Amino acid sequence: MIPLIFASVGETNIIKKIGGNPETKKHLENLGFVAGGEVTIISMLSGNVIVKVKEARVAVSEEMARKIMV
Repeated sequence: MIPLIFASVGETNIIKKIGGNPETKKHLENLGFVAGGEVTIISMLSGNVIVKVKEARVAVSEEMARKIMV
């Protein structure tokens, strides 16, 4: 298990666990980041990560990407 920030661009990964406080977990869940779901990194720009999750593109900060374990 590694944080999403260290996954390869273009590679589809399965979300294993979401870390952080309950508020952060709920926010990520509302964006579509749930355990067992697929996530693909589209690009990384100056610390921010653009990912495809549930057929939508979402930008998350590096800090948030470190809380998503794949």
